[in-house]
Amino acid sequence: MKKTGIIIAFVASALTGIAQRINIPVTVKDAEKQTAVMLREIRVAKETDKKGLSPRTLEDGKLKLVASRDWTSGFFPGELWYLYELSGNKKWETAARTFTADIEQEKINGTTHDMGFKVYCSFGNGYRLTKDPHYKEVIIQAAKTLSTRFNPTAGVLRSWDHSKNKWDFPVIIDNMMNLELLFEAWKLTGDQSLYKIAVSHADQTMKNHFRPDYSSYHVVDYDTVTGKINKKTTHQGYANESAWSRGQSWGLYGYTMCYRETKDAKYLKMAEHIAGFILSHPHLPKDGVPYWDFNAPGIPDEPRDASAAAVIASALYELSTYSKNAKRYRAAADQIVGSLTKNYRAPIGTASGFLLLHSTGTKLTNTEVDEPLSYADYYYLEALQRLQQLQAGKKLF
Repeated sequence: MKKTGIIIAFVASALTGIAQRINIPVTVKDAEKQTAVMLREIRVAKETDKKGLSPRTLEDGKLKLVASRDWTSGFFPGELWYLYELSGNKKWETAARTFTADIEQEKINGTTHDMGFKVYCSFGNGYRLTKDPHYKEVIIQAAKTLSTRFNPTAGVLRSWDHSKNKWDFPVIIDNMMNLELLFEAWKLTGDQSLYKIAVSHADQTMKNHFRPDYSSYHVVDYDTVTGKINKKTTHQGYANESAWSRGQSWGLYGYTMCYRETKDAKYLKMAEHIAGFILSHPHLPKDGVPYWDFNAPGIPDEPRDASAAAVIASALYELSTYSKNAKRYRAAADQIVGSLTKNYRAPIGTASGFLLLHSTGTKLTNTEVDEPLSYADYYYLEALQRLQQLQAGKKLF
């Protein structure tokens, strides 16, 4: 065994039982109290922001709401669905339905790749828990809309429409997360074209986004005439060749999900390789919550990203159910969730009701640095839900 493997095995052994020390019912009760604060803060914010629907972050200490078109709009409805699932309290279902309805118009918004984040996190969770036939229709329409962004020559879905002076056909690693919507719609309709698009995108991303050490580029720009690569760059990471931490988390989560939906062993192997990069990295802090970029120049004095940690933890819980390295991944996920629960939660009544502090949106532009973010809260609750299922001996999917 390599030295790093010995270290990780030791750490995993030492951390066994951390998740058992997380009192999930108490943690959920705390989340309910914070979310009640958030609902009050949203009502106040809407008095001056008539277009804002969903909370995204704090800006100058005040709650920032976003319209449905914002890529983060679906996370808060998704949080409410997870609170309903975790607590069993019907009031959260009622709130979830209200905030989910606000996102519906996005099902026909073909100007963005973020359909999965917006529609699947909201309507997808709603359908999973209620089987509401209307939610099913929205999921299917959203997937069809997303599929219009597929370029068969390059074999990928276009990510951004902005900054056309920079890129021809940009694809970001984040886009792996939106494939879940396509897979779900395929299962609901039997439309093989949706499955094929998702698989093609995953395959091309696996081929073109990753370095030999299984770290990921943020942006890969394709030539739509030839399908070849124009350039590989970043938009949110420290440098073109650096490993932006949330980008690594998107890749880990995305390929774990792709294995779930296809049972293709190459995706499982890819997820394991990405997990190995993250967990073995010398710059990963002992608490498992990464700096905003694994190659940020000022480590250890760089901002952390709790959102990346939450995504990693949720992905590792799922990966642990497929992999022979189950104990390692479960221990690492337990460590991260334990760290977030103990050291990164906002005190009840503060931070306008956000659950987690210390996330980083875009450090290069000093945007949303060391702030709460809605997607950090979403994936934290998802990780708690997965932990609860595993502790109960239940399947995740």
